[in-house]
Amino acid sequence: MSISRRTFVKGTAMAGGALGMGMAPRIAGAAEERESASAEPKPVEKAAKPLDILVLGGTGFTGPHQVRYAVARGHKVAVFNRGRRQADIPASVEHLVGDRNNDLKALQGSRKWDVVIDVPTSIPRWVRDVGQVLKGRTNQYIFVSTISVYGDTTKPGMDETTPLAKYKGADAMAETQETLMKDIGNLYGPLKALSEAEAEKWFPGKVTVIRPGYIVGEGDTSDRFTYWPVRVERGGEMVVPGTPSDPVQFIDVRDLAEWIIRMAENNSTGIYNATGPRSELSMGEFIGGCRAVQSGSQVIKPVWVPNDFLDQQQVGFPIYAPPVGEYAGFSRVSVERAVAKGLTFRPLADTVQSTLAYWKSLPEDRRAKPRAFVPAEKEQQVLAAWKAKNPAQTSSK
Repeated sequence: MSISRRTFVKGTAMAGGALGMGMAPRIAGAAEERESASAEPKPVEKAAKPLDILVLGGTGFTGPHQVRYAVARGHKVAVFNRGRRQADIPASVEHLVGDRNNDLKALQGSRKWDVVIDVPTSIPRWVRDVGQVLKGRTNQYIFVSTISVYGDTTKPGMDETTPLAKYKGADAMAETQETLMKDIGNLYGPLKALSEAEAEKWFPGKVTVIRPGYIVGEGDTSDRFTYWPVRVERGGEMVVPGTPSDPVQFIDVRDLAEWIIRMAENNSTGIYNATGPRSELSMGEFIGGCRAVQSGSQVIKPVWVPNDFLDQQQVGFPIYAPPVGEYAGFSRVSVERAVAKGLTFRPLADTVQSTLAYWKSLPEDRRAKPRAFVPAEKEQQVLAAWKAKNPAQTSSK
């Protein structure tokens, strides 16, 4: 997901807890997960039929993973973007330079593609303009949307039939990226919903809509998921929101990117939620999993702090949504339809390790300015305030 009002969410009162034996089922297999994550990757099999694929974008977060996998599968790939960002993609990839705002010349003409994958679109006008240029020139249009399109996130088990978000005047206000950024919290989901509608308008019967949750892993510049493995690696007492049983959902960028290419190969159309894992993951399991796959000797002591207290302290934690009230269903989205179409999930250990490796590969000055981390001093302030309010609870082991 991109930036939205859901980046940091705060909820109503919830009881605190501790990382106990009840959270152990997923963590118990950490040694096996670590071995699986460190194993040599399996060779990528060639697709049964090579495709001519156009990726709109291709140099951001998800795009390079899609492009590399598509080339490995034997497909011919072209990317269309402004050419301003370098990306680790194969030399065989064709680069078409243009701008979704005002320059689509490189897409004009009679050339056809088997599949068009639209990765970065946030505003309907971009879909409309591309639709006018590419209408009738592709067999499938894959639009990467978001679960933020849903208007009601109060119910666990949201599926693809859940009503979409609406925002008065969103269609009229969506002409520029600048307008979007002025009111990103209210506009992001509704504009993605309108973009989905534009896709179906211009490519009727040929559209595949993918609605991911939090996309995480190698190349993620938001630093949201990254906060947790990095914080766990640091060790010591750490504030964790809510209770150990609260759910959390996310999808490894590689799982998402590779599945999208397979959806293209199968010409699978329709709407699909794409988050994970396959079965519900609790925050207790997640924190324990982050620790279990790391080789250091640091000891962590999770301090589970209720969300109402965190709300009072004006602090939120990335990729976590309190499973009550407005966000009761936000981390319990159904992915049954996508799983039935072949969406798979790699071990948590793999995602944690690749995320840490990517983070440590960044320049020191970049790591000194994380984008979604809870500052250490703020965490200590919250921890001190919580201990002062609950001395007996926090002093117990």
